[in-house]
Amino acid sequence: MKTISIQDSEVARLNAVYREYSDRKLASSKWSPANRGNQVIVEERDRILGQMLNNSGFGPLGRYRILDIGCGAGGVLANLQKWGAQPENLVGVDLLAERIQMARERFPQISFYQANAEALPFADGAFDLALIFTAFSSILSEKMQMNVAAQARRILRSGGAIVLYDFRFNSPFNRNVRGVGRSLIRRLFPDFICQLRSLTFAPPVARRLGMFTDRLYPLLARIPFLRTHYLGLLIKP
Repeated sequence: MKTISIQDSEVARLNAVYREYSDRKLASSKWSPANRGNQVIVEERDRILGQMLNNSGFGPLGRYRILDIGCGAGGVLANLQKWGAQPENLVGVDLLAERIQMARERFPQISFYQANAEALPFADGAFDLALIFTAFSSILSEKMQMNVAAQARRILRSGGAIVLYDFRFNSPFNRNVRGVGRSLIRRLFPDFICQLRSLTFAPPVARRLGMFTDRLYPLLARIPFLRTHYLGLLIKP
């Protein structure tokens, strides 16, 4: 009888969790891009990310080859085109075949592949930038987190960077989300030069601000302990 490893079990759990999110249609409800709270969260993140990229010499993005690890339906990766990224230089990978199919339908000029991020099908040093958005917090096995980090390090050229966006804290509403703190980031990428910014006012509340979103969000996002995420630029030596 075949023995199921911890990693196989974690992959199966992730598949089940993501499919539950899909069945609950969270992309068109809680995570809907039409919600003004979700919009200002993305606007704030993009503004700060643009500053970090420019200040570190990575903007504009036209000449860079970029990989999105855990790309979902491809929206974050495609959004990089507003900073000059070329679609032929953009690649996304995700664990779920249905997400990859959706990404290919939405953005046919971008390359998408189904893959486990523990075994990325790319050569060493093939990319200049790698995006990892809310992926590590979804992985409850630290061994798997380490494997994914090792692959991200491998496919990145020297002087390239990982753009990390993830939860700082465990989610009180979702047992499948575990916070990614500074100490874990250091363990995952011990030799990288790390720039980390806390941002994103608590999304469950931000989504409920309604007509007061534009007035209240900037004020609430200034309060450090209410910021639920880290945005990081991690540069490979």
